[in-house]
Amino acid sequence: MDTGKVVMVTGPAQGIGRAIAERFLQSGCSLVALDRQAEGLQSLAALAPERVAWEVMDVTDDGAPARGMALARERFGRLDALVNNAGIGRPKPMHLTDDAELDRFLGVNLRSVFRFSREALGLMQPGACMVHVASTFGLMGNPGASAYAATKAALIGLTRQMAVDYGPQGLRINAVAPGLIRTALIEDRLDQPAFRRLMVDTIPYPRLGEPADVAAGVAFLCSQDAAFINGHVLVIDGGWSATNWVGPTPA
Repeated sequence: MDTGKVVMVTGPAQGIGRAIAERFLQSGCSLVALDRQAEGLQSLAALAPERVAWEVMDVTDDGAPARGMALARERFGRLDALVNNAGIGRPKPMHLTDDAELDRFLGVNLRSVFRFSREALGLMQPGACMVHVASTFGLMGNPGASAYAATKAALIGLTRQMAVDYGPQGLRINAVAPGLIRTALIEDRLDQPAFRRLMVDTIPYPRLGEPADVAAGVAFLCSQDAAFINGHVLVIDGGWSATNWVGPTPA
């Protein structure tokens, strides 16, 4: 990402979102950070107080997109990139997913992205870009993924649709699809044999993904190096979704 650009990141208090936000700050960008966790936002702002505008908010609130764009406009006067990172996981199979849980996944993972993107269109100029954080679960079927997979697949469809609708205006819309990334959300599952057999032993690469891997992909898609990339879904999974590989059976 070019130095001096203004980037909005939703959900940057921890995990992948934190790595994305820190990557942009390290490159000299200004940051608009929106999250429900005040402590995480405060520690992020402490890294570069003059370049971070932040507000505690739930991205599903009706007024959240307008408040976010107002913060960007008031603090920095423009918005060059929007990274729709906020999302939830830990889904259940469809037959165990009630309407309330379905609505929760739709609200956080899809509706908020749609609404933030729509609001950002009014602030962005030609040359600006958006990146939606989808998932490999949106590209292929996985056991028990249910509402999560449906919302991530919808983000991929939204990415391609926005590319054709707004690319002619000089805006680029892309997505990243992370695979298994080592965050606090999955640490407690790494010792579960079934989880490792499905998600770890099938990665044809000798390590797990790290939040920094996703941050690098997002930064690339927001940079001038990606100036002619539009409507693309960048898979970041060590080859997991592209292969049919199972590691050696332990002795």
